[in-house]
Amino acid sequence: MSSKTLYGPFKQLLTMNGLPLKGSLKDEQLEILTNAGIIVQDGKVLDLGSYSDLENIHSDSEKTFNNNSEQIALPSFIDCHTHICWGGNRVNDYSMRVAGKSYLEIAASGGGISDTVTETRKASEDKLVELILDRAKQHLQRGITTIEVKSGYGLNLDDELKMLRAIKKANEKIAVRLIPTFLGAHIKPKDFDGSHGEYLDFLLQEVVPIIVEEKLATRADIFVEEGAFDIDVARIYAKNLKLKGFDVTMHVDQFHPGGSKLAIEEGSVSADHLEFTDDESCELFGRSETVAVALPGASLGLGMQFTPCRKLLDNNACVAIATDWNPGSAPMGDLITQAAILGASEKLTIAETLAGITFRAARALRIEEGILRKGDEAAFTVFETDDFRNIFYQQGQLKPSATIIGGDSFEF
Repeated sequence: MSSKTLYGPFKQLLTMNGLPLKGSLKDEQLEILTNAGIIVQDGKVLDLGSYSDLENIHSDSEKTFNNNSEQIALPSFIDCHTHICWGGNRVNDYSMRVAGKSYLEIAASGGGISDTVTETRKASEDKLVELILDRAKQHLQRGITTIEVKSGYGLNLDDELKMLRAIKKANEKIAVRLIPTFLGAHIKPKDFDGSHGEYLDFLLQEVVPIIVEEKLATRADIFVEEGAFDIDVARIYAKNLKLKGFDVTMHVDQFHPGGSKLAIEEGSVSADHLEFTDDESCELFGRSETVAVALPGASLGLGMQFTPCRKLLDNNACVAIATDWNPGSAPMGDLITQAAILGASEKLTIAETLAGITFRAARALRIEEGILRKGDEAAFTVFETDDFRNIFYQQGQLKPSATIIGGDSFEF
């Protein structure tokens, strides 16, 4: 029989179990076990509950963390929208933004995504692997064990494939789970001689078949916005991707409303950004299975309004929260800080904020994670505090002391 490990005791153990996927939540709905422990065997949760009971029942288990009674544990976090595969930086964009230039103005003048495309094309595949691993390790230290990673800074055949191959290689070198998303439809690159629709046809005909052949991604994204792709061409592209077996997600409503309706109509697994989502779309989310993904890092980076999460939740939407970690609009990359600030601004309960970075974020990726239950993978993070609410009260200043992924323990 394989060895067992008993983790704890934890003053509080939050399971996130038994909560609905959609709609508002009260903190009183959280399942909080006190003086609790977790038994892990073969990378799975074998049992959880009273620490003393587990200690007696599983007396042959190895014990760990049992020297600190002032600690809590909860499911590890999920960042369901990032761009952590990139080269270069965009500090020049930042300086122009804080001097009064808008995101769209900077992009029109040659900055923005195009600048990162230039630098990412220059980077070798090995260099991109190195950069991804560095950023993923930073996320692991923040208690994040699953990270969605988009391409979208290559915007041609060779460099989009280079990015996706780099994500695949990085995923093989780290315990954190990386989930790739093809974002060739980020913008139409300046060096493509043709219309927006023709560029999307190029992606479908030339790039997507290789992605499928090499099993580089099963998810695809498109940026539906002024300066990127309009609703009509995005609709055709999304339909074709779904026919090829891809899960589709969309960047929508970042600067103008309307794109979220397209995402819902086309059954996107998620619609991300939503800073300008209107009341009608908030109601539509509540009647759909599309996850509304808020990206507070972009709001902070651009100095703009937050996604209307309170309104979305009150309309029965499934709301996830992610960092949008990228070199331009969201360079911070700190999920807890962003989620705490979003929660304070949008008046989210701590239960709603936690759901947004655990099992509801998992829903945006169509995976079963973010809950601590018997039989599930052991993925949880530990904080040295006597009250889980301090994680958000301290707005990112309280860091995890350890994170467990399967049978591996990472202490910080």
